[in-house]
Amino acid sequence: MSEDGRMSEEKKNGTPRARAGGSGVRPAGPGAGGGAVAAMARPVTPGRIALYVLLLIGGVLVAPAGALLQAAWFPGGLLLALAGLTGLLYGGGRATETVSGVLVPGAAWLVTVFLLLGTTRPEGDFLFGAGLGSYLFLLGGILVAVICATAAQRRALGAPTGRAA
Repeated sequence: MSEDGRMSEEKKNGTPRARAGGSGVRPAGPGAGGGAVAAMARPVTPGRIALYVLLLIGGVLVAPAGALLQAAWFPGGLLLALAGLTGLLYGGGRATETVSGVLVPGAAWLVTVFLLLGTTRPEGDFLFGAGLGSYLFLLGGILVAVICATAAQRRALGAPTGRAA
């Protein structure tokens, strides 16, 4: 309420108005609502490129390691393989502070698992057996990648986490 007893325009509509003397533009930055613009404007440096290359190599290496591990010790190996993939994807997103930090190793894992390890060779070799563990590893890995990418995107946009203060 203003001094004369009327409700201000800001309170009626629920939208903030630009104050006199200000441009009405909020500064960009984490927590200021401009996190997406700040995340996209990060400079491409040799260190950042090297980090993405390491994440790509990590995604390629985690795929066969997880495939072999989940088959060797079924319940525990499956959980350990998915935990390793989760650590790579989540760590990549936190290290780069971008969604690309999750997408690069996730895409490398996906291509390696489905295209390189999932095809049969003329000799009949096949890395994945037709069992519950293999299907859980494939579907669980995709689910982990989607969850980590969504969390990284929410962080990049500065969206609230939904936690009680």
